[in-house]
Amino acid sequence: MPTYHYTQPLEIEITPKTTVYNEEGKGICTFQRYYSNRLKRFLDRAMEYRYFLRYDIYDLNDQIIFTCKKVSKKGRVFFQAFDYETKEHYTITYDKWKELVADLLILGKDFNIVIEKELEEWSSYVWEGKEIARWKAKVEDEFLMELEIYEDSPIQNPAFFIAISQCALYIGS
Repeated sequence: MPTYHYTQPLEIEITPKTTVYNEEGKGICTFQRYYSNRLKRFLDRAMEYRYFLRYDIYDLNDQIIFTCKKVSKKGRVFFQAFDYETKEHYTITYDKWKELVADLLILGKDFNIVIEKELEEWSSYVWEGKEIARWKAKVEDEFLMELEIYEDSPIQNPAFFIAISQCALYIGS
């Protein structure tokens, strides 16, 4: 099972370019929170860094390969993701809003994946009733993030899971 890890600062306002490593310690991609202009960054500070939310994932040649961003429309919050390699669009929405920790639902062209969100343990990506990947943030001097993708997952691209996890699980709404 492929495993990946990276770190993030404890303060969400810090947005360093981050390298994701595989189990051998080799960098496989990078990512960074993105602001399209200074005004959005300034306004985001006033809104506790949770409003203008977008993460871009890059290959090792600094070419964008995946993006995920938060969208707020008519009081409804959801996320949109795009895979630049496959040209696939995804919508990530909250499921069961009335629960304390609501699950998320990833809607793709050919599938739906549920993210069973956990605050202190592994958050599971579930497709057709079985876990296909899981993501966890462990707090030490900084956040230590871990991602595991199962062999039978219909998506093997770590950028998919990292972008969505950063937006929906690390920052959230």
